Amino acid sequence: MQKILRIAVVVMTCLVIGYFSGMVTRESITTWYPTLIKPVFNPPNWIFAPVWTVLYIMIGVAGGMVWNRLEFDAEKVKKAFLFFIIQLALNALWSYLFFGLHNPLLALIEIVLLWLIIFETYTQFKKIDKVAGMLFIPYLAWVSFAMILNGSIWWLNR
Repeated sequence: MQKILRIAVVVMTCLVIGYFSGMVTRESITTWYPTLIKPVFNPPNWIFAPVWTVLYIMIGVAGGMVWNRLEFDAEKVKKAFLFFIIQLALNALWSYLFFGLHNPLLALIEIVLLWLIIFETYTQFKKIDKVAGMLFIPYLAWVSFAMILNGSIWWLNR
């Protein structure tokens, strides 16, 4: 039961952070964001919320699975979880930089750092639990796409 509770706590934490990130974007989605020139591969706005919800659930499950391995190798788990927390904070920061401050360039610089920390989290997680590591691959892919999209938006609107 404790293992399920740990997973649930991490999933809920990720979803709450995602919710607050969404609050930062809500106003800009209808005011500032429509005024930007976007690349042809820009997805429709409605796709972002369901994709991020699924990703937050997946990385939350991964985080809970790694937390459940604490008694096997506390040192590795603590290190991996530190990267997990950092990437989650950077994830939330990106929304503030892009949508809150309306600064695609600063958000682009930050998303590169975010991608690197996500990759390191994936690397640390797969050493502890291969499935937890695999759960990070869609997140890494989506943030790769988001980085290209962010860079394109910055380029087109500079």
